[in-house]
Amino acid sequence: MSRGVPALPIVGWLRSYQRADLGPDVVAGLTTAVMLVPQAMGYALLAGLPPIHGLYAAVAPLLLYAVLGTSRHLAVGPVAMDSILVAGAVGAIATIGTENYVLIAAALGLMVGGIQAGLGFLRAGFLVNFLSRPVVAGFTAAAALIIAASQLGHLLGVDLPRTHHVHLVVWEAIQSASGWSWPTLAIGASSIAALVFCKRRLPRVPAALFVVVATTLAVWGLGLSTQGVSIVGEVPAGLPGFHVPTVDAALLTQLIPAAATIALVSFMEAISVGRTFAQANRYDIHPNRELIALGFSNLAGGLTGGYPIAGGFSRTAVNARAGARTQLAALVTCAIVVITLLAFTRAFFYLPKAALSAIIVSAVAGLIDLRGAAEVYRVKRADFYLLVITFFATLSLGIQWGILVGIAASVLLFLVRTTRPHFAVLGRIPQSHTYVNIARHPHAETLAGIILVRVDAQFYFGNVSFLKETVRTLIRDSEDPVRYFVLEAAGVNDLDSAAAATLAELDEELGAQGIKLVLTRIKGPVRDVLHRTGLLEKLASEGRVYLSTHRAIEVLRSGMSLPDLSPEPDDPREAADQIGAGMLDPHTPDPGKSFFETVKKHKR
Repeated sequence: MSRGVPALPIVGWLRSYQRADLGPDVVAGLTTAVMLVPQAMGYALLAGLPPIHGLYAAVAPLLLYAVLGTSRHLAVGPVAMDSILVAGAVGAIATIGTENYVLIAAALGLMVGGIQAGLGFLRAGFLVNFLSRPVVAGFTAAAALIIAASQLGHLLGVDLPRTHHVHLVVWEAIQSASGWSWPTLAIGASSIAALVFCKRRLPRVPAALFVVVATTLAVWGLGLSTQGVSIVGEVPAGLPGFHVPTVDAALLTQLIPAAATIALVSFMEAISVGRTFAQANRYDIHPNRELIALGFSNLAGGLTGGYPIAGGFSRTAVNARAGARTQLAALVTCAIVVITLLAFTRAFFYLPKAALSAIIVSAVAGLIDLRGAAEVYRVKRADFYLLVITFFATLSLGIQWGILVGIAASVLLFLVRTTRPHFAVLGRIPQSHTYVNIARHPHAETLAGIILVRVDAQFYFGNVSFLKETVRTLIRDSEDPVRYFVLEAAGVNDLDSAAAATLAELDEELGAQGIKLVLTRIKGPVRDVLHRTGLLEKLASEGRVYLSTHRAIEVLRSGMSLPDLSPEPDDPREAADQIGAGMLDPHTPDPGKSFFETVKKHKR
C-alpha cells in the first residue's frame, strides 16, 4: 500500500471532513447526477445494451470508488471510449439486444476489474507510461469519429452497419437517404444544436437534462413515436440485483484481449483526468491505488448488471466546477441515480434514442483536438507522425488494434532513438572552461589533435555498433591527425556488459592506430560496471580517466606541448561555481593527477 494513504481512503477524508465542505459536495453531486443520468443511458446504447444498464453501471461502481479512490474529484461511470470497446468486443460474439449479450458485457466488466485490481496489487501502475500522449491523441480522435459514425443510424432513423470503417457507415447513410426519418433527424439535429449552444453560451445550464426532458415531452405530446421516431420504451424500475454472469469458458478466452485493452484504456482515462484535477487542487493521487479502486468498481459493476466503467473528463470537470471537495459528492450522485431507478424510470418511456445519440456525439466531439495535433507537429515531428499512425490504424483496424499499433509504434520509435542516440562533437567557448556542441555553436574552438564527443544516452547492446561507427567516422573525417579521443560520459546513465566490452574493444582498436581513448565525467552506475570489467583501472592507471572535461583537456594539451587553454579563475566565487558544476575537482589541486589516484585517496 502507498505510504501515507489509509487502507480505505474514505477513512482519511472522513476524519478530516469539515462542515463547510458539505454544501459544495451536495451541490456538486446533484449537478453531476443531472449530467450522468442521460449520459449513462446514452453510453449504454452505444455499448449495444439497453439504456437501463448504463444506470446500473452508475450505482455500485460509484460507491466502491468513493470508498477506495484517492482522487477527490474523479467522477466514474460509463464513458464513450469504453462503451465503443465493449460494443466491438461483445458484438463480435453475441447478437445485440439478446440476454446473452448483456451477460457477456457484465462478464467483460468482471474481467476488466480483475485485471485492474490484480495489476494494482502487483504495483503495475507504471504500465500507463506505455501510452504516450501522441498515441492517446491519435487514438481518441479516431475513436471519436468511429463513435460519432456509430450514432448516425439513431440520428437518421435508419439501420446502418456497425463497423469501425467510418467511410462505409457514411456511404450507407447517404445511400439510404430515401428511408430517413425526418422527425428523428429534426430531433437529433435540434438536440445537437442545443447542446453546442449551451456549452458555448450557457455552460452552467444542465444541457443534457434539458434535451432529455424537452425531446421526451415533444415525442409524447406530438405522438412522434407513431411517426417513425425510435424511443427507449419500457425501462424496468428498481435497483439492480446481485448476479454472477455465467458465460462459456471459450467465450471468456475470446474476451481476454478486449478485457486487457479496456483495462489499460480505462486506467489511462482515469489517471490522466485524476492527475489533472489533483494538480489543480494541490493534492496527490496514487496510480496503484487507483488501479485497485477502478478494479473493484468494475467488479461491482459486473456483478450488478453493469459493464466496464472509467473516469469521465467532462463529468469530472462539471463535478470540480460545481465545487466538489471530497468523494461525498459521488455518494450524492449515486443516491440520485438510485432515486431515479426507484421512482422515475417511467418518465423515460418516450425518450427518443436520437436525443441520447445527440448527447453522445456532442460529448465525443471534444476528443478531436486539431489545435493539440498542430502543436505536436510544431514541437516534435516524430511524435506527430506517431499520432497520425495511431489515428489511421484505429480507423482502419478498429479501436482495439489501433491502440495496440500505437503502443507498438511508440516502443519502436523509442528503440530507434536509443539505437541511434544523440551525440555532439564539442568545442571550447573562447576564454572559458565551457565546452559546447560545435554544430549549434560554430564559434566554438576545435581542439587540434583531440576529438571531444558527448553522448546523451545509455550504452547498451542496441547502440554499441552505432558508437563504434561514429568514432571511426569522426577519426576518418578529421582534418588533423588524432592523438586523443575524449568521451564525455556525463549524459550516459548506464551501460550493459555488451557496451563495456565494446569500449574495451574500441580502446584496443584506437590504441593500434596510436590514438588514446580518454573518459571524463563518468557517473557512478557506469563507473561501477567499468570497475567490474577492469577497464576503469586500466584507463585510470594510465591517466585516461578524469572527473572534469576541462582538466582532461589541459593535461592532454600539456602532454602535446601546447599552451594552456585558459588561466585558473582568480575570483574564488567563479572557482566555487565551477566546482559545483563538476568542472573542477576540489580534491585534485594538481591538474595532472588522475581520477584513479583520487579514488585511491578517498578509499584511504
